[in-house]
Amino acid sequence: MSSTAVDSEVLCLGYPVYNSTLENLPVKSKLLVSTINQYSFCISEEDAVFKNALLESDVILPDGVGIVAAAKWLNGASVKKIAGADFHDFQLKRLNEIHGSCFYLGASDETLSKIGERLKKEYPNVSFASYSPPYKPTFTDEDTAAMIEAVNSFKPDVLFVGMTAPKQEKWSHANKENLDAKIICSIGAVFDFYAGTVERPNKIWQDLGLEWLGRLLKEPKRMANRYIYYGAVFTKYLVKAKFAPEKEIGATVQ
Repeated sequence: MSSTAVDSEVLCLGYPVYNSTLENLPVKSKLLVSTINQYSFCISEEDAVFKNALLESDVILPDGVGIVAAAKWLNGASVKKIAGADFHDFQLKRLNEIHGSCFYLGASDETLSKIGERLKKEYPNVSFASYSPPYKPTFTDEDTAAMIEAVNSFKPDVLFVGMTAPKQEKWSHANKENLDAKIICSIGAVFDFYAGTVERPNKIWQDLGLEWLGRLLKEPKRMANRYIYYGAVFTKYLVKAKFAPEKEIGATVQ
């Protein structure tokens, strides 16, 4: 984790979580931004490469009420949730003001087309481009080379990566130095939210800290494992961190 963000971080379950406003993001020549929630935390404890990708990000946004609650319960810290969708909206507004550019890497051509149509209407000053990588568990060297070439030929101010966790974070981390973009951020489901192919729970759910429940009700089959099973696993990690802090967090939860 970069030292430029240290004053705006809270250590939560071993991760330095960002604890300031988006206006105060650290200024670097290249900024790698990731998000963490209860699901990605649990997966990272099972996947060392993913965990390293998160820990070596310049900024880790608290994208979930589970992380916010954990910071409060374990450290007494007040952390405000910043969802990937919030980060996306913030960057688009900023880019529109400065006539900046962004690139969408991920999703299907259909989804990317819908994103482009909405961008033209809502942020006419933003230049944008996109690329739909092959839909597969892992990329070949040729796949990665084509993805990097697509991004670098455009040289965006902001690169949005949407390939689901943990693939997107691991790919972004592994290829950060080869990508010609000022900000690189993995935002997963935001591509579908913005395209309108998946509806984000409305602001009432968000303000109540129940966005996860809204998503669960809308997509019960797809979200049950993430929110119910991994919710229980996350709770076990919290209890262990609270009452047995001398034990390694990464130990297997039974």
